[in-house]
Amino acid sequence: MANVQPGRTVPPVPSGPTPSPLSRRRLLGGAAYAAGALALPVGLAGCEKPTEGGSGGGTVTFGSNYSDEVPKKAIAEVLANSGLDVKINTVDHNTFQENITRYLQATPDDVFTWFSGFRMQYFAAQGLATDISDIWQTIGGDFSAAMKQASTGTDGKQYFVPFYYYPWALFYRKSLFQEKGYQVPTTWDDLKALAGKMKSDGLIPIAMADKDGWPAMGTFDYVNMRTNGYDFHVSLMAGKESWEDSRVKQVFTLWRELLPYCQPGANGRTWQEAAQSLGQKQTGMYLLGMFVGQQFQGEVAADLDFFPFPQIAEAHGQDAVEAPIDGFMISSKVKNVDGAKELLRYLASAKAQNAYLKSDPNNVATHNGADTSGYSALQKKAVELVGGAKQISQFLDRDTRPDFASTVMIPSLQSFLNAPDDVDGLCRRIESQKKTIFAS
Repeated sequence: MANVQPGRTVPPVPSGPTPSPLSRRRLLGGAAYAAGALALPVGLAGCEKPTEGGSGGGTVTFGSNYSDEVPKKAIAEVLANSGLDVKINTVDHNTFQENITRYLQATPDDVFTWFSGFRMQYFAAQGLATDISDIWQTIGGDFSAAMKQASTGTDGKQYFVPFYYYPWALFYRKSLFQEKGYQVPTTWDDLKALAGKMKSDGLIPIAMADKDGWPAMGTFDYVNMRTNGYDFHVSLMAGKESWEDSRVKQVFTLWRELLPYCQPGANGRTWQEAAQSLGQKQTGMYLLGMFVGQQFQGEVAADLDFFPFPQIAEAHGQDAVEAPIDGFMISSKVKNVDGAKELLRYLASAKAQNAYLKSDPNNVATHNGADTSGYSALQKKAVELVGGAKQISQFLDRDTRPDFASTVMIPSLQSFLNAPDDVDGLCRRIESQKKTIFAS
């Protein structure tokens, strides 16, 4: 789903051509897509009009993609303590993303959950979000300059309030590594050797799921950044490099080396199902965002740990970390603008972020003054990982045009997982489609 330890520097959100209105997590192959259209779900088609109110009075409607049990409960508790009358409109995470453009063009909620990067910039550029630069005049001192940059549109105005970030890494169960004597790998060869040992021990070494289309993007990002460096990765995402470049082909060739150690049938498995296999010690490692912890409770949650994606090329080491930021925006069709802005000021507070992370300790707060004393060992380690990174990426579908990510990269990566041998053909097809999209 930028993103930094408070006070640390993150590269600015890249600017680029205005993307087309397509979703982040797009499911492929459904009958609705085959028919050429997807009906807008009732939950996103519109809401009751809230009462108009000055100085934050009246109802504020809140469009939420926090649909999984843990974050849904956490955000409800936070909003209940906002001092405002907030009506929550929760929609399944994937459905929310699939319909976000039509939602914002129709009868949107006052405030809605969203992401920094191109995803925020696109809606700002399309006039579908409200300028909240006035809010940043009061909250600016509570965030790093990088966080403000991650919340800024291409016009220099702010449209986004960052709430938390979460790094991507390879997660594992500490007790399994202790039982088997496994050592955390720091290089590509170490990773393959560990995977081979796990396989000989009867485990599936690497959990893998890509039914929703986006999880495999994390593997591509890390292999590319470790092989070719952050700068090349960002340039590739911006459409400035050829996908037929030998450096890109090398990424897929290296990734192919891992596939024999990955959970088969990834395109038919959700990330939650893959997480459960890790919890049950059926798989040994899982590359995902820190939100994977939402799937575990008690002893299993306490047993969870992670390590950075291993080094591939010495020149790039483990310099780059993938760590997206999630937060909130105000729609351009806001009915209670005073209430919406008051709600965003509250959500930008350390109090709100502390309260959320108390219920969902699988992310890291963005506020400089957030209370880290109660952070779990995993959260503290995440702060160290992101704080020590030389470069920070958002995630493939946030660092590039949404239409390219959704219509080209999702089916391309799913195709690769099914048939990984034709790298040349895969890269040729991606490049052909990239030229058409980035020329528009």
